[in-house]
Amino acid sequence: MSVKPVVPRALASRDVDQAIEHYLDEGGERIGLGFIDALEKAYRHIARHPASGSPRYAQELDLPGLRVWPLKRYPHLVFYVERDDHIDVWRVLHSQRDLPAWMGEPES
Repeated sequence: MSVKPVVPRALASRDVDQAIEHYLDEGGERIGLGFIDALEKAYRHIARHPASGSPRYAQELDLPGLRVWPLKRYPHLVFYVERDDHIDVWRVLHSQRDLPAWMGEPES
């Protein structure tokens, strides 16, 4: 089994920074660190098993190859595409957001 590096795009990194800030502000250090731990576990999983993510949003958003993996204990989804040499993480979004609108947001 090969492990591909997980490479977050700028928007995904921004999403993560905002989520961490939110959890630290609202829930404290334990909750914020828990989010980081859940995200790292999700990244490790998709690095080893990229095809295990759901292709549901690929069809809804007309983005071939797009997959999504949920974080455990946190209502966030990791949106990614498997490339030949890495995992391209597009976004890390709260599951209650308007996902089509957020996924269509241009890269800054």
